[in-house]
Amino acid sequence: MSNLASELIQDCSVISGCSALKLVLKPKDKDLGGFRVRRTLPTKECRSVGPWVFFDHMGPAHFEKDQGIDVRPHPHIGLATVTYLFEGEMLHRDSLGTKARVLPGDINLMVAGRGIVHSERQREEIKAGPQNIHGLQLWLALPTDLEQTEPGFFHYDKTEIPEVEPNGVPVRVMMGCAYGVTSPVKTLYETLYIEARLKAGQTLVLPEAEEKALYIVKGALALRETKLDEHSMAIFGDESGITVTAQRDTVLAVVGGAPVGKRYMEWNFIASDKSLIEQAKADWKAGRFAKVPGDEQAFIPLPE
Repeated sequence: MSNLASELIQDCSVISGCSALKLVLKPKDKDLGGFRVRRTLPTKECRSVGPWVFFDHMGPAHFEKDQGIDVRPHPHIGLATVTYLFEGEMLHRDSLGTKARVLPGDINLMVAGRGIVHSERQREEIKAGPQNIHGLQLWLALPTDLEQTEPGFFHYDKTEIPEVEPNGVPVRVMMGCAYGVTSPVKTLYETLYIEARLKAGQTLVLPEAEEKALYIVKGALALRETKLDEHSMAIFGDESGITVTAQRDTVLAVVGGAPVGKRYMEWNFIASDKSLIEQAKADWKAGRFAKVPGDEQAFIPLPE
């Protein structure tokens, strides 16, 4: 979703933790017209975790009849977006001609590469009555050799995502490898993304990754003497065998992987070279990006 560069870098609360922790971030809620978004990455203290450079938690939100999410067409370069819903439905359209419903449990991966335009709306059938929305939207920075790759869109049904139960804890391996299984979701760099659902008192050893972070969607965890509250993100060092214990029923996401190196971020654009961002800004302002079939008229102007 679209934001000014100054709004992307959040000023989050930072809590010191045990030796396994580098940071614990507590995002501030943002009201985006009827629903809340919690942006945890990027922050001034942590710009990325592995290739992940953006982490939004939207909702849970309730919409009355004729209300809903309505994000007009906007461009991206140099990144891949991952949209994942716990509840509700969204409609993705892009300049490749893709028209895809985003449903709970599915993985929707959009690779912007050298440039793509998309909109995020909801079908009129959905807005015809009351509805709820709850999900995550994440951005991955593309490795330098793939920043200018051809754009693409990849949809994975929830039945394709592998599920395992380490120590009796249901885990979905969304991207990358963990607990002896590998997700079919396309990766362009060393990437980790899992979801776990712990009952109160259950423990989970986190999967290995060069860099990793844990976000608590719902619930609370303990890491040795440190308590991790709902909606907090723990940034870990390279210590292995990190174990967390659920203080109550908890849903968590773990993201990580290998760092891709320094990236510049402005509005919806990410690049290793500022000139690529300047060119993208000029191209969007001049109308040189491709249109979104079926959503050609509306667009979000370049912030000035």
